[in-house]
Amino acid sequence: MALVIFLRGVNVGGHRTFRPSVLAQQLADYGVINIGAAGTFVVAKRVSPKRLRSELQRFLPFETHAMICTGQELMAAASDHPFGDEPPRSDVVRFVSVLTEAPQALPAIPVQIPKEGRWLLRIISVHDRFLFGVYRREMKAIRCFSQIDKLFGAPGTIRNWNTIGAVLKVLEKLGQEGGSQRKSGRSNKAK
Repeated sequence: MALVIFLRGVNVGGHRTFRPSVLAQQLADYGVINIGAAGTFVVAKRVSPKRLRSELQRFLPFETHAMICTGQELMAAASDHPFGDEPPRSDVVRFVSVLTEAPQALPAIPVQIPKEGRWLLRIISVHDRFLFGVYRREMKAIRCFSQIDKLFGAPGTIRNWNTIGAVLKVLEKLGQEGGSQRKSGRSNKAK
């Protein structure tokens, strides 16, 4: 069963920088595949999440949250087709926030930030610890990301939907299956 790693707050604005390709080489014994520069990896070989966290701590030059999920969990969440079949609007960016754990309580979906007036960020669907949303292509929308952790009660990290698509392609190539067979887990999608 493949694992997926999402590192939080790395290679952003010159802070907590590292070379993901080098980390992937250091973790080559686990079949680690680097996806982009934001700290996203697919782990092809069997390893426990606990062992993987220990290895990450050994090789990263700083501490950070590492959200680790199975490929099956991510595929199950994406199989809900959270964004529907319509192409994305040009003024918004689709994203996924991966939380450290599933929220204990869910706010009413969709969640709009700010609550009043013109929204900058919207959470439109929740599947276990995966939050699917959109934000406007405006600098002030980035400030809204910090509110997600507070609203859902767990730290998370954001990835562009295109990055998630790249991860899903790698998982499919590795022969992962069962995304739609997984029946456990909460899903809450805006109508």
